[in-house]
Amino acid sequence: MRFMVMVKATKDSEKGVMPEEKLLTEMGKYNDELVKAGVLLAAEGLQASSKGARVRFSGEKRTVIDGPFAETKELIAGFWLIQVKSKEEAIEWVKRCPNPSPGESEIEIRQVFEAEDFGPEFTPEARAAEERMRAQLASKK
Repeated sequence: MRFMVMVKATKDSEKGVMPEEKLLTEMGKYNDELVKAGVLLAAEGLQASSKGARVRFSGEKRTVIDGPFAETKELIAGFWLIQVKSKEEAIEWVKRCPNPSPGESEIEIRQVFEAEDFGPEFTPEARAAEERMRAQLASKK
C-alpha cells in the first residue's frame, strides 16, 4: 500500500521561512530511517504558494490563478510517498516524525489508488498504457 504523507503549510512556511538547522538534521535522520526500512519512495518540500498557481477547470475553459492562496491550513508544505503494509503502519511512521514546525503542525496521511482499485472501468488498454508509463519513469532513474 502506498500513502502520501503531507505536511500542512503554516504561516511561516507560506512566508518562505526556512527550517532551522536542528530540524533539518532531525528530518534528515528520519528520512534515513525511512530509506533503511525500505518504505520511502519520494520526499520533497514545497515552495510557498506565492510561487505557485492553480488551474481552474469549467468544462472546456481553463482559468489560471496565481498564488499566494489565502487558506494556509489547506496548503501543503511538503510530502513523503511511502510504501507500507497498512494505514496503521503509515500512522506509526508519521508519529515518529519530528514536529515539522516549532509549535503546532499537522500531517495528513492519504492512501494512493492502485490499479486494482479502479475495477473494470480501468480497461486492459488503459492498464497497459499505465504500465508503459511507469516503465518509462523507472528507466529514467
